[in-house]
Amino acid sequence: MSAVPDTIAGRAAAILERIDAAARAAGGGPVRLVAVSKLHPAAAIEAALAAGLTDFGENYAQELEAKRAAITDARVRWHMIGPVQSNKAKRVVGCALVQTLDRPSLLTALDRRAREANVVQAVLVQVNVAGEAGKSGVSPAELPALLDGVAACEALRCAGLMLIPEMGPPEALRRQFRALRRLRDAEAATSRPRVELHELSMGMSDDFELAIAEGATLVRIGTAIFGARAP
Repeated sequence: MSAVPDTIAGRAAAILERIDAAARAAGGGPVRLVAVSKLHPAAAIEAALAAGLTDFGENYAQELEAKRAAITDARVRWHMIGPVQSNKAKRVVGCALVQTLDRPSLLTALDRRAREANVVQAVLVQVNVAGEAGKSGVSPAELPALLDGVAACEALRCAGLMLIPEMGPPEALRRQFRALRRLRDAEAATSRPRVELHELSMGMSDDFELAIAEGATLVRIGTAIFGARAP
């Protein structure tokens, strides 16, 4: 087997092959790769786009806003994957998916800004499955109320759930991924307007194959594609 070229295109191709293999082994549907481009320059994103990637994840609202203005290729789908302060909701509205809805105040801010922009904003609810102190995300017990809140909004649509797991051995990670899938399945049984829980965003560079085995539909991978960020 030839070595993978140490380029964005070569690394992206290798990751896509692993994603496809994991998805086939899991017997599920297709899995989308979100290339985590935070703190990487526009040239790196353009190289990834040339290699066939179209979904890009940013952690900071101001950086997302700047990159959306600089990179206008219609193929790009931007994802907000970091915490969002309610007063910065305007900066992220209009991207393909805000993956980190985690509290009622942010829900209200996103809905207002989406109405002002005359768009329907797709979101994922971030869930703190492990109850890890200091980590963003609603608790599993709070999830139904937040989904009810989305259903009552005019300009939001919830497409699924998102998880940043507590680090641990593979079986501990697998339990968290499985727990998110079970939460999704349980809440999907309740019919709510504007809530269709078909996406599970879970899995990053070191654990995405485990996440796919437990039902991930979106995986978020950065360093394995773009390399280390400049200090």
